[in-house]
Amino acid sequence: MNNKYLSKTTIRENYEAYAEYFAKILQNILSVLQEKISLSAQPTYKWRIKRFDSYYKKLLRKEAGKITTVNSLVCLTDMLGIRLICAFLEDINLAVAQIKDIFEIKEVEVKGDEKKVSEFGYESIHVLVKIPKDCLPEKDARFKDLLPLEGELVCEIQIRTILQDAWAEVEHELIYKTEFSPFDMPLRRKLAAINASLSLADITFQEIRDYQKKLQKELEERRQSFYSMADNLLDEKPKAKKTEEINRVSPFVQGTIDDLLLRAIQAHNAGNLEEAIEIYTKIIQAVPADQKQVISVIRKHRGMAYFSMNNFDAALEDFNVSIDNDPAAFRTHYYKGIVLAIQKKYREAIECFTTSLEINEFQAHTHFRRALSYYEVNEYENSMNDLDAAIKLGMKVDEVKFLQEKLVQKFGMNM
Repeated sequence: MNNKYLSKTTIRENYEAYAEYFAKILQNILSVLQEKISLSAQPTYKWRIKRFDSYYKKLLRKEAGKITTVNSLVCLTDMLGIRLICAFLEDINLAVAQIKDIFEIKEVEVKGDEKKVSEFGYESIHVLVKIPKDCLPEKDARFKDLLPLEGELVCEIQIRTILQDAWAEVEHELIYKTEFSPFDMPLRRKLAAINASLSLADITFQEIRDYQKKLQKELEERRQSFYSMADNLLDEKPKAKKTEEINRVSPFVQGTIDDLLLRAIQAHNAGNLEEAIEIYTKIIQAVPADQKQVISVIRKHRGMAYFSMNNFDAALEDFNVSIDNDPAAFRTHYYKGIVLAIQKKYREAIECFTTSLEINEFQAHTHFRRALSYYEVNEYENSMNDLDAAIKLGMKVDEVKFLQEKLVQKFGMNM
């Protein structure tokens, strides 16, 4: 019997001889993931080579018949592991889909999915991938004397959220590395409560993320509508096409400030300006005076609604209050400048655009608007400088061509 099986010491030596080889493979796979995985927020990564003691226990349990004098190293499916840790639940399926596009998939397993609600465990997805040839350091001379591998060497990629990963780490210490799991019901209930709290937190984070995306889409639509109206009032461009209608349902608790804000912006975008102003006003009345940041934001939005109704005096009043509460709100300075330019108060508009650019100089449209105002006060060189800056920062030439042509006439030169 003693001659039939390899000693644990020999198996350890064979396994540990592969440590550098395995590490190189994991580094190569990790580089591929970092280059090609794109999620809503940058994921973090952990990687590990299975510790020998864990490897040996599993070998004894599952592959005992292969612990012989055969001159090879037995491969297990979880010898190499990478953990992809993402911020939001939505990123999990997105990551799995991208991994499927990158690697040949051997198996996908949802861990924890089989557990009952009352049981411990937190879901994560394990994807078993075939290691691409270009991730194998076969040409490295350092590894030419290694024993051959028995079976297919694969890599397990685990995809979890930050909270799922935190639970897994703690659960591993409390349960799997101890002699027994808690038997007393009070302790089991506490663990179940923690598990449920983390699960709920993940869901809530995702709901907030969904809300932010919906709000951002509404804000962008409202902002483009504002710019389009400003262009039409200045007779600069043809009227922009109406943006695509979107689902206007709030995912947040009815009556909260977040919910009211989304409803107001949705009404604003739909052209229901009086309703939007009414909701903005309710929010302003409900917000304490010391919440300056919130007041600034809501006043800015209501000012844009007044602008859309051609009530420029009310718009300016809201923009001024917004700036008083948040002097660093560069967009509000910009919006105020647009209203002043429409009112042909070009010098005041230039001051607003300049203040906005002092706070954030990387604003193509603000440079462009200031260029237009400089033109109106016959400061053609300043207008030209701002126009060049707008183009360098990303404005398309066809958007500014009419001003270029006017400046050409003034300078009497070809551009």
